[in-house]
Amino acid sequence: MQTTAPDVAILIRRVAERCLTEVDDMLAAMDAAVFEVVPVLAEDPTLAAESRASSRANVLRILTVLQRRPGEPVPRGAPLETLDLARTLVRRGIELEVLVQAYRCAHDAAWRWWMDVVAATVQARDDLVAVLRESSALLSDYINSALVAAMTRMEDERQDLLSGELARRAETVRLVLDGAPIGADRAGRRLDYDLAARHTAMVLWADPPGEVHGILEQAAGLLAAAVHARRPLTLPAGTSTLWAWIATRDAPDRDALREAMTQAAPGVRAVLGPSRDGLAGFRRSHSAALAAQRLLADNPDGDRLTLYHDVEVVALVGHNMQQAREFVTSALGPLCGTDPALATLRATLRVYLDEGGNAPRAAERLHTHRNTVLQRVARAESLLGHRLAERRLAVSLALELLHRLGNGARMPR
Repeated sequence: MQTTAPDVAILIRRVAERCLTEVDDMLAAMDAAVFEVVPVLAEDPTLAAESRASSRANVLRILTVLQRRPGEPVPRGAPLETLDLARTLVRRGIELEVLVQAYRCAHDAAWRWWMDVVAATVQARDDLVAVLRESSALLSDYINSALVAAMTRMEDERQDLLSGELARRAETVRLVLDGAPIGADRAGRRLDYDLAARHTAMVLWADPPGEVHGILEQAAGLLAAAVHARRPLTLPAGTSTLWAWIATRDAPDRDALREAMTQAAPGVRAVLGPSRDGLAGFRRSHSAALAAQRLLADNPDGDRLTLYHDVEVVALVGHNMQQAREFVTSALGPLCGTDPALATLRATLRVYLDEGGNAPRAAERLHTHRNTVLQRVARAESLLGHRLAERRLAVSLALELLHRLGNGARMPR
């Protein structure tokens, strides 16, 4: 590549420095563009998280090199985060075209942002043209090399899957989940799992995402052992997500499950679907667990273990997040703010309503005095502008949405 003129290199450095100060906004624009064009990445929390991580890693690599060594080529290849996304796409059975679309879309959004910053930074027309020409060549060279590296990883992963037991397991599980005409006995033999039993599906993931080296399988084994089930049926659904099923005669004991989860590696979270019978139950429990994970994955402060029964209503209401946010704002008004004092009021009110308005029982759960509970309830009612009895259901549901979904249940400012 032709050497960049010193004066052009200085201008590229200035543009890169300014972009670094705006990198979060730049990445938000890129993610929005990618998710609009490639919705399959937005619909799954694991894919969404890995897509965001990939974009961030690429952008920071490019901008850092352009800031420190303007005019020099960005090191070729893809960051680990992009390779993780490539592997996850293969494990989900998603075609290469999705990766290509995502990369091209992210590149277009980043280039538009870069051009706007260049226009605001470089005054002379000749300099502006030179900076755009040189930076376009540098960015295109890097993007092409990164995309080739990611495509190569996808092909390597596909070959690994096709040659092993994991491929056979993934194929059979997907046939069952898709409702294909395969009998429970035949599929069960291929999976070494009793598909005629009562099933509880699990979705386990690492927060933050990344290579987890068996800790998800370990956590699934702990949960299965806690309810005296044989080893779970597991299927990797990405580098940081695991689908699993346990076969039991009765509904799993939630206290035993919660205790088992305390022994799992830090950062591992799990959602359990409802217990259901047979092939249809296998699918229904899994679908419910996925729906719950989609809601909870973006709340880093959420519980490590969640049973679908605990969030069933939230899952129904949260199906349309825009409407859910508007409902929370309408029902809670000033009580849905981010101030820590408001968080204390909401926590108290949620437990108080959960206990049917019994202040002593709420105080016991909150480890405080009943008078403190009543004072907080009175303060909350003052902020709401009405007595709880007037909108008990709406307030209770809005509090549960905020508790389960965190900031995702708030209207963006």
